[in-house]
Amino acid sequence: MPASSDPAPLTERQKSLAFFTLIIALVLEIVDVTIVNTALPSIQAEFGGSGAFAQWVVAGYVLPYALLLMLSGRLGDLFGSRTLFLIGVGGFTAASIGCGLAPSGTMLIVARVLQGAAGALMAPQVLAVIQQLYTPVERIGRLAWFGVIGGLSSIAGPILGGFLIAANIGGLGWRTVFLINGPIGLVALLAGWWLLPRSRGNAATRIDLLGTLSFGIAILALLFPLLQAEKGGLEGPMLVLLIAGVPLLLVAWWMLRRRAAGGGPVLFPPRLLANPVFRAGIVLLLLFSAANTGFLFLFAYALQRLAHFSPFETGLIHMPFSVGVMLGMGVIGRSLARRAEKWILVIGYSLLGVCAAASLVWIDVGGLPLGLLLPALLVAGAGMGMSSGPATPLILAHVDRADAGSASGIVKTVQQMGGVTGIALVGAAFFGLSGARSLLPSTAVIVALLGVGAVMAARLPARIYAD
Repeated sequence: MPASSDPAPLTERQKSLAFFTLIIALVLEIVDVTIVNTALPSIQAEFGGSGAFAQWVVAGYVLPYALLLMLSGRLGDLFGSRTLFLIGVGGFTAASIGCGLAPSGTMLIVARVLQGAAGALMAPQVLAVIQQLYTPVERIGRLAWFGVIGGLSSIAGPILGGFLIAANIGGLGWRTVFLINGPIGLVALLAGWWLLPRSRGNAATRIDLLGTLSFGIAILALLFPLLQAEKGGLEGPMLVLLIAGVPLLLVAWWMLRRRAAGGGPVLFPPRLLANPVFRAGIVLLLLFSAANTGFLFLFAYALQRLAHFSPFETGLIHMPFSVGVMLGMGVIGRSLARRAEKWILVIGYSLLGVCAAASLVWIDVGGLPLGLLLPALLVAGAGMGMSSGPATPLILAHVDRADAGSASGIVKTVQQMGGVTGIALVGAAFFGLSGARSLLPSTAVIVALLGVGAVMAARLPARIYAD
């Protein structure tokens, strides 16, 4: 029997408590993408890991999250969103504790992979439960809260990480960055068990395991060598694997189209990519996510390794960026998005590119006043905020309502894949090309990604919303 999409017969108080439970889960899985950035040097100091190890600590979470995101949405339809949510929260909490107690770098990466997989099970169910709790009109305001809280959570990660490491609770140091998820996750699990509406899955739901596997193999072939760049990832067998990634991706696409033509289950309908605005939009999103995630990863790491700031100082230095993001999303983006349309992306990408580069050059040069860095971070954050908010509505503007769910799933997956790509490219330039001595190669990668994105955004139709 299909799960009901009608609001559950709960009181307003029960709905509010259930919504708060979903907020806890959302904050948990988003914060964990960036909170670890501040902890990387401390983790390396304990385990003696290489630059590739540092990349894997971050990418080990994001990669399985991205690969499993669309599949887990379908699993929620099959088994029930509440069931998958509870499994995801429980797995995420257990994996977080595993990260905090990891006896070696290898075990930490394994726990991070499990944490990302559990996060992927949990995340799509949040929106599904929202649909059960509220009517379409009520969802508008609730989803707006999700956008604001999600954005703030991503930028709060480095600040919170620096504070926790400096507090050194119980002498645990960087481990508290992960262990703090234990009690919070337990609260979310118990609250979810008691408060979330029960619903039955749809036994007729079909799962595209072949598509998940084929696209996953292709993406791993492209990214794994880049994540291993410091260890010869761009030569020998790894170079062959990297080159093979593109034809593997084309084969996965060809197989997807064949299954769709035969009426089989697919990760997403191929017709979505026939939409030129959507097709260009997901490329833009990939470039932006890669540049932004790569910058935040490298900036937090370089502040400690090259500029010799403490984790706490590193967290404080991120605050102007956070303020800029709030201004960009809540004030500039909201007031200009409808009128500026594509040009808000062009301006946002440009501001982020120029000011992110200036921030990294500040570290690379060394000895410059801190007063030069903080304004650059504020403007970089504003560029990030005014780009990220309007991006999804622009991308989805020409998508048919029947494809809205699949399109949203692609958007979320591409955002995460962009993050992994950014960590791989920026990390390869820093650890591989410069030997962790200069930020100039990685700065060039970030500027190039945002520069191409700005040019592509400028080539979008003049009137996207009006067409």
